[in-house]
Amino acid sequence: MDTTGVASVPRVRQLVLKVHSRCNLACDYCYVYRNADQGWRDRPRVMAPGTVARVADRLAAHVARHGTDRVRVVLHGGEPLLAGLPALDRTVRTLRAAMPTGTTLDVAMQTNGLLLDEAALGLCHTHGIDVGVSLDGDRVSNDRNRRHADGRGSFAEVAAALRLLARPEHRERYAGLLCTVDLANDPIAVYEGLREFDPPRLDLLLPHGNWSSPPPGRQPDDPATPYADWLIAVFDSWYAETPRRTGIRLFESLIALLLGGRSGTRALGTAEPDVMTIETDGTIEGTDTLKTTTTSAMRTGFDVFRHSLDEALRHPSLAGRPTGFDSLAAACRACPVVGVCGGGLYAHRFRDGAGFANPSVYCRDLFRLIGHVRSTVAADLDALRHRITSRPDLSTPVGR
Repeated sequence: MDTTGVASVPRVRQLVLKVHSRCNLACDYCYVYRNADQGWRDRPRVMAPGTVARVADRLAAHVARHGTDRVRVVLHGGEPLLAGLPALDRTVRTLRAAMPTGTTLDVAMQTNGLLLDEAALGLCHTHGIDVGVSLDGDRVSNDRNRRHADGRGSFAEVAAALRLLARPEHRERYAGLLCTVDLANDPIAVYEGLREFDPPRLDLLLPHGNWSSPPPGRQPDDPATPYADWLIAVFDSWYAETPRRTGIRLFESLIALLLGGRSGTRALGTAEPDVMTIETDGTIEGTDTLKTTTTSAMRTGFDVFRHSLDEALRHPSLAGRPTGFDSLAAACRACPVVGVCGGGLYAHRFRDGAGFANPSVYCRDLFRLIGHVRSTVAADLDALRHRITSRPDLSTPVGR
């Protein structure tokens, strides 16, 4: 095999597989069904076995070409459990069977939890599928947005599923909770509501928006920082806990970046694009959040029947887009926290007529949040240094 130049070619490390294109909830903020790109209306509800087989072949060829030792597939939707357990079982078996020797396939599923029962968890144990569940906090907070089409809240159903998932016999499959921030919700009530389900990790997501379609409560020219204020309240509560009962990816990534480490979230830092989405009809698309910008931002014109994953990666919605420090807006490059923020989530930079070469619509919020975390962590480090230098038994090396 000719591998000339392969090392410099971008690769897929996470494949988002849309195994079902519909959902059994009607969340107010859903970026799939309530934004610019309405392509889901024309796609099959369930990914057909032949499409899954072609995805498996393309992914196997891709990881073999790049010598990838580990790749992740996320079963997604819509709601993936609507595809049915036999279809999910067949999908994972097909993907695993195609992987070349030496490549580990990690499989995860992001679900709203409504159909998560003993049978579904049995399948997850069989295939080692890690389960992430979407929940927005306590009953009042969650049911403000995460409702059925007839207006009924979803909290009671999801809570029952989470109590099941948190049991000792299932906990190894519990990946964590995903929560979308709503300024109408009390931040501490949300945090305590999420923590009640003993998640190993939390993800706090800013609602998707951009300069042309601002997120709720975020006026582009307003100096106020409502999202930073909300997040800081949670950060202070979480950071003060000893021991901490859960991880929060956003805050852990901020601390890591401030200390010279790497981000664990694509909402911060300047990581190369390595996530690809495949729709139920085999269409290859870019990061799913680009659906919130224009009808065509994530459409590549590629599909798994006619194109390799490497061909699709060259598209501007994937690794073909400008990346790194030099690709950021001038205001970002001159910003003192650019090394931590990284310009924010790519989709949040969009502005009609100007594309993505802009700061994040959350720029003010991110700046304030980063400053608060930095000052908090710096104060702790200064106190630690003082304790060490003031105690001879800690500051003098052993044997001196």
